[in-house]
Amino acid sequence: MSTPFDDNSEPTRPKRGMFSNFRSSFLTGLVVVAPIALTLWLIWTVAGWVDGWVLPFVPLWLRPDQYIGLNIRGVGVVVFLIFTVLVGWVAKGLIGRSLLNWAEGLVQGLPVVRSIYNGLKQIAETVFAQSETSFDTACLVEYPRKGIWAIAFISTSAKGEIDGKIEGDDAKTAVFLPTTPNPTSGFLLFLPKKDVIKLDMSVEDAAKLVISAGLVYPNDKSEAPTPIGEVRQPPARAS
Repeated sequence: MSTPFDDNSEPTRPKRGMFSNFRSSFLTGLVVVAPIALTLWLIWTVAGWVDGWVLPFVPLWLRPDQYIGLNIRGVGVVVFLIFTVLVGWVAKGLIGRSLLNWAEGLVQGLPVVRSIYNGLKQIAETVFAQSETSFDTACLVEYPRKGIWAIAFISTSAKGEIDGKIEGDDAKTAVFLPTTPNPTSGFLLFLPKKDVIKLDMSVEDAAKLVISAGLVYPNDKSEAPTPIGEVRQPPARAS
């Protein structure tokens, strides 16, 4: 039997005001527009920077602005790509390798320039080398002590003196452990392969996790993606 004081109806949610709706729409639009705008701005800026370096070396009769009267951004990028491909094609031939060895011989004779050139060459070969085993797998390692796990990237198997000096018969691998939020700096670690836990997430997702300091997790394939502007509700606790 119910009484006039019994109220079994569900509590009504307060209506959102106009300012709340405006704020929600603005944040949703910002999430959509900001990545696109920043990407376009970055491409535009890099193209202008490359044009500023390359176009002064391009003859006037090869520049499109001499014929159409408009300064087209990106022409320097195209010229740089064509020039780089031609240099790489020539360097693969016998004459190109001979000229390259002759030029490197001249550079090696200059004390200060030699050190700078060797360092930049090593960095370029490391970054742009076409290797199938360079940072293609994300992993977990215990660092800086047991019980604390950190994200790292598998580099290659330990070789040479490094492999020989480390005690133990287990296979060893080299991993790069990046720092947060700057993943370009970090630590090179050599440890047994049995102590490395490989992750199923891609290297890109692992890098996002490191850069965001754990705030951006890769989407679980078993979960449906959350629409933009909506917040995923936490699961209800069992009573």
